Amino acid sequence: MIQARDSAQELVSMAQIFISAGHGGYEDGVIDPGAVLPTTTEAAEMMQVRDLVVVELRSRGFAVLPVPDDLSAAQTLAWINARCQSTDVALEIHAGANSDPGVRGSAVFHIAQNEVRRSHGEMVLLALRRRVPQLPSRGVKPDTDSPTGQLPFTRVLKCPSLLMEIGFLSNPQDLALIQNQRRDVALGIADGLTSWSRAVAPPVEASRTNAASTSSFPEIRISINGGIYPETGIIVNGNSYVPIDLADLLGVNISNAPSVSRVRYANVVYIKAVDLRSYNVSVNWNADTRTVILRSAAGMRFCPGSMDRLMGMGSTTEVQLLMFLKSLNEAAINTYRDLPKLYREEAAIEGVNHDIAFCQMLVETNSLFFGGSTNNPAQNNFGGLGSPTGGPEGASFPTARIGVRAQIQHLKAYGSLEPLIQSQVDPRFQFVRRGVAPLVEQLTGRWNNDPEYGRKILAFMNRLYESAGLL
Repeated sequence: MIQARDSAQELVSMAQIFISAGHGGYEDGVIDPGAVLPTTTEAAEMMQVRDLVVVELRSRGFAVLPVPDDLSAAQTLAWINARCQSTDVALEIHAGANSDPGVRGSAVFHIAQNEVRRSHGEMVLLALRRRVPQLPSRGVKPDTDSPTGQLPFTRVLKCPSLLMEIGFLSNPQDLALIQNQRRDVALGIADGLTSWSRAVAPPVEASRTNAASTSSFPEIRISINGGIYPETGIIVNGNSYVPIDLADLLGVNISNAPSVSRVRYANVVYIKAVDLRSYNVSVNWNADTRTVILRSAAGMRFCPGSMDRLMGMGSTTEVQLLMFLKSLNEAAINTYRDLPKLYREEAAIEGVNHDIAFCQMLVETNSLFFGGSTNNPAQNNFGGLGSPTGGPEGASFPTARIGVRAQIQHLKAYGSLEPLIQSQVDPRFQFVRRGVAPLVEQLTGRWNNDPEYGRKILAFMNRLYESAGLL
């Protein structure tokens, strides 16, 4: 009798679980396999794990909706949003790949500035590692720590969502665990989703008792550039929302920005505060005072709108660059302590923005962890420049300063028509059509074929300016 009552109660409070296998759908008319190995692909591995998770959760009585495999990334988000409620949860599973086969481990990404979602991520990651303890943990991270600075799966969905990287297919140990202990991996993910779903969905008694109060949202304070704003914000699904009028005060035009989440509450339109990060607004949260803290780029030394322009002055000091590098790769400080100084000096000579050059170096060198055979520390090739003959090994330079100088000169080739001040050391300077790419985003497809290349550089810049207190 007790079992029957518990089962009935569980069914009444049942929420849906959405699970998506990363990649596999059509992007621009072509199937996206994700990371590709000689014998498998990321999409194929994740679909197999996903299918086992679905079977396991359904055996436990959960309502599970697997996302169709032929949907693009944008269609996946729309498909879930058309079906989800605030008490549902959504997980997308991925497997990483890195030029360094030593990189391995599991990680979970959540929407930035959401401590509730961070705790959910910890719950899911812990459950996986209980079943597969051989998988090292890379931790639970805000999506601002992802290469592009944000993840649509964690930002756009109406229900609580997380993105999990199970492991790295490029690492032999992780690949063996994913393929040979696939059921254990699936059970761990199912355990995590079970706990997460129950944490998000309200108990039956609470949903009945508090039915009249579900339409109200907790209020929060708002701080803008050091001052308290007279109007309050609200918390929706664990995320801070602020009145849309604040965008105008911050100098942000979101009139035609479909990516900015909006809700209408008490006849006021509110926007998700974290979405303002894409417009060079720093967003932080003070839990003690329940205050969302917004800071615009108005006080920075560069002119508004010129953050992504290759030519111009940088805004950070040598110390700020050094401290940022330390936060990313503490061991690099011993070998590359002079690198921030070199970037500031060489960039100033040619009129290049040293912040952009430094952040591009972080993208090209994997934050000076390097890895792979085409770019190693001995080459001093911090910009990932090709060789003058087009060989697979890339360019090499005798010293760190010359390597930085070559990168700066190559940036100037793309961003300006002005002649070089110093003697040419960039082996491919003459192959660039001068001034063809004055903005960071325009380096995508030219300097590097990664479709997210420019966004990755700008994501590092946002993190740099936040760490330096400039945003």
